[in-house]
Amino acid sequence: MPNVREWLRPIVLAKTSESEERFELVFLFLGLAVAFGLGIYATLGADKAAEYFAGYLLEQSLSIDNLFVFVLIFDYFKTDSAGQDKVLTYGIWSAAVLRLIVIALGTELVDNFQVVNLAFAAFLIWNAWSMVAGKEVEDDDLSDKWIVKTCRRFIPVSESYDGENFFTVRDGVRMATPLLLALAVVELSDVAFAVDSIPAVFGVTHDPFIVWTSNMAAILSLRALYSFVATVLSKLRFLDKSVAAALAWIGIKMILDFAGVHVSTGASLGVVATSLGAGVAASLWYPGPDTAEDESDLL
Repeated sequence: MPNVREWLRPIVLAKTSESEERFELVFLFLGLAVAFGLGIYATLGADKAAEYFAGYLLEQSLSIDNLFVFVLIFDYFKTDSAGQDKVLTYGIWSAAVLRLIVIALGTELVDNFQVVNLAFAAFLIWNAWSMVAGKEVEDDDLSDKWIVKTCRRFIPVSESYDGENFFTVRDGVRMATPLLLALAVVELSDVAFAVDSIPAVFGVTHDPFIVWTSNMAAILSLRALYSFVATVLSKLRFLDKSVAAALAWIGIKMILDFAGVHVSTGASLGVVATSLGAGVAASLWYPGPDTAEDESDLL
């Protein structure tokens, strides 16, 4: 049986007060998300609570790639930890508004045009296949990415930072600092990822309240602890396959619903939770060679 404590120890790197605090915050945010779900159970019933937890698990798992992109963005712009915290704080509020707009539009589409459900289902199944077939490793050089090019085209940017300010004055000209550009790239990236993740939650429920709250519960916990969580989740080498299985199931469920075959929310939650749990368990039982080497170096 794998020693989970030993597996986690090299990930948190050392018994420093900062790492211990971050590790404790993981459980704090998880507890808050669960407490909110229990509140939904008490006020709206078991079905809505199951929808919330299924949506929460899907958003958490699908946001992993987003975390890695954030790490690349901050590394590219040479953003220090204080600047990263500021960008993520502003980003949370922006994500809340942007995702609310996307969810509102999506709700109108799925409620008024049933064929949209089939389009979402096909998109999810295709996404699942892409994850299983393998995807290209993300390039550390973001200078050629369309998001960075677009932002630089419309935002005059200074060559250096000015503390944690989004704007500065250079030679009498007011211009943005790289921190504002980093924020813009992070937000555009989040919109792109929302297009991937929100259709998956619509496969579980069409209730905009459940879709939005499950999204935000996942985003708040992941963004507040993104550097720690990204490090931990990078060790779960089978998680992408289990996420693909969950996406494929949600896509199939949407097709069945369109055909008049109802699958309960509880069953969907069970499939999603089992799939993700299996991916985590397999990663713990069969760690990759890189993880094993890291542990041998640090222990």
